Amino acid sequence: MNNTLSTKKKLPIGIAVAVVVLALPFILQLIAGNDYSVMICCIILVYVIAVSGLDILFGYSGQISLGHAAFFVIGAYTSGLLNNYFNTPLWLTIPAGALLATGIGALLAWPASKLKFHFLSLATVAFGEIVYYFLYVSPKIGDSSIGFTNDYMGINVINIPFLDNYTKWYFFLLFFVVIFLLAKQSLIHSRTGRAFMAIRENTHAANGMGVNVRKNKIIAFAVSAFYTGFAGAVYVHLIRYIAPATAQQKQSVLFLTMLLFGGTGSLVGPIIGVIFIELLLELIRPLQEYQMLLYGILLLIVIVALPGGLYGGVKDAIVSLKRRKETAKLAKSDQ
Repeated sequence: MNNTLSTKKKLPIGIAVAVVVLALPFILQLIAGNDYSVMICCIILVYVIAVSGLDILFGYSGQISLGHAAFFVIGAYTSGLLNNYFNTPLWLTIPAGALLATGIGALLAWPASKLKFHFLSLATVAFGEIVYYFLYVSPKIGDSSIGFTNDYMGINVINIPFLDNYTKWYFFLLFFVVIFLLAKQSLIHSRTGRAFMAIRENTHAANGMGVNVRKNKIIAFAVSAFYTGFAGAVYVHLIRYIAPATAQQKQSVLFLTMLLFGGTGSLVGPIIGVIFIELLLELIRPLQEYQMLLYGILLLIVIVALPGGLYGGVKDAIVSLKRRKETAKLAKSDQ
C-alpha cells in the first residue's frame, strides 16, 4: 500500500521533470535569445554520461581514477581523426572511439586491478600523462612536419552531419543520456553490479564469497571507460575541437569533483554534481585561473560536511525529518 502511494506521488513529479527537460532548449532560447545557454546544456549532458561512467568505477566498485580524462580524449581523438582522415560518418566514429577507450581501459585494468587505493590513483595519473604526451608529440606520417594528431595544436572536426544547431544536439544527447542511465541501472541491479558493490565494501569478503574480484574490477574499468570514451567521442563533434591538454589531470579532477559533490553510488548524484559544478564554472568564468582552487574547496566541503554529496545530504535530511515526525507522533499518542 505504501509503495503504491509512493509511486502515485512520484508519477506527477516525474512527468513534470520530463516536460521541463523536453521544453528546456526552447525556454532558454526565449529567455536568452541565443544558443549559448543551449550549448551549455549540451555540455552538461555529455558530462553526465562521462561522470556516470566514473561512478560505476568509483561509486560502485570502489576503484579511484585520477586519469579518467584520458579515456574522454581517446574517444574524442579517435572519432575526430576518423572523421578528418577518412570522412567516416558520425554513427561509426562515435562507437569506434568508445570501443577503443574500452579496450585500452581493460588493458590498463589488467595490471591495475591488483593495486591498492592510492597506488591505483597514481597509476591512473601516470596513464593520463602518457596519453597527453603521446597526443602532444605524436608519430609523424611521411614527410609531415607534425604528428598525425596535429600535436599541441589539437584537431578541428570539419564534417558535422545533420546536427547543425544546438537544439538538435540537445535532443540527440538527451536520447543517449537516457539510454546510458537505464543501462547503468540495469547493470547495477544485475549479478555483476552486486559483485561490484561487494568488492567496494570488502575485497577479501567478496573473494571469500566466490566473487572473481579481478575479473569484475576489469569489467567495471572497461564499462566506465566505454561511458567516458563515448562522451568524448560525442564532445569533439559538439565543440568541433579537442586539444591534448584535455587529457591532463585538471579535467580528471573536474570529473571526480562533479561525482563527489553530487554523490557517489546513485543514479541522480552524478547528474546533480554535473549541473551544479558546470553552472558554477560558468558563473566564475572570468576567474578561470582559480578553477583548481575552487575544486579543492568543493572537495574539502564534500569530505568534511557532505561525505555523501548533495544527493546523499538531501536524502539524510529527508530521513531525519521523517524520523522526527514519527517520534513526535509516538510522543503524542503516548500522552
